[in-house]
Amino acid sequence: MEIHVLEEKNNKLIFEVDQNVGFVNAIKNELWEDEHIKVATYYVNHPLVSKTKFIVETDGADPKKAIVGAVSRLQKLNEKFSSDVKKEIK
Repeated sequence: MEIHVLEEKNNKLIFEVDQNVGFVNAIKNELWEDEHIKVATYYVNHPLVSKTKFIVETDGADPKKAIVGAVSRLQKLNEKFSSDVKKEIK
């Protein structure tokens, strides 16, 4: 996965990622669970020829830490889901 930072300020981060919308939508939704998030969104100019641009803005908190936190929470959720599936589907 390639990630390119396009703009970085104290409370705002814009980056480009070469992942599908389903993946970045999960991160966006998890970011909204953080009380410091003011903006968490993404856009794709055209799904066949452009990468997804992701915008994160906070109330002053470090946006990189917010993203890392959201990804960590999703990782834990995925591990729990995987464990539950393995228990139920034998």
